[in-house]
Amino acid sequence: MNIEEFRLYCIAKKGVTEEFPFDAQTLVFKVMGKMFALAPLERIPSQVNLKCDPERAIELREIHDGIIIPGYHMSKAHWNTLYLENLPPLLIRELIDHSYDLIVAKFTKKLKAEFDALD
Repeated sequence: MNIEEFRLYCIAKKGVTEEFPFDAQTLVFKVMGKMFALAPLERIPSQVNLKCDPERAIELREIHDGIIIPGYHMSKAHWNTLYLENLPPLLIRELIDHSYDLIVAKFTKKLKAEFDALD
């Protein structure tokens, strides 16, 4: 999966926006204003950061040693950095969904109602 395929998958999800809040090179994906993915566009090979359940994060790092690592410039317990070109697209999509779902699950009642009202 390349960075554009990653981007298209992320922005197709309900309630997602993309922006550059930190600098002109770090693309951030948010669901209802809450960050679930980052893509540092200047990185070669392509990398992305995704939120992850801490236990699953450790397991993924062990299975995909050197390809999934603790989140670069992020909470090492809750974020992973993935090297896109070295992972199967199906796994990447699954991990995007996992990150997105973790954020949605933590919505306040008000935000959840706004999210549910989206088409």
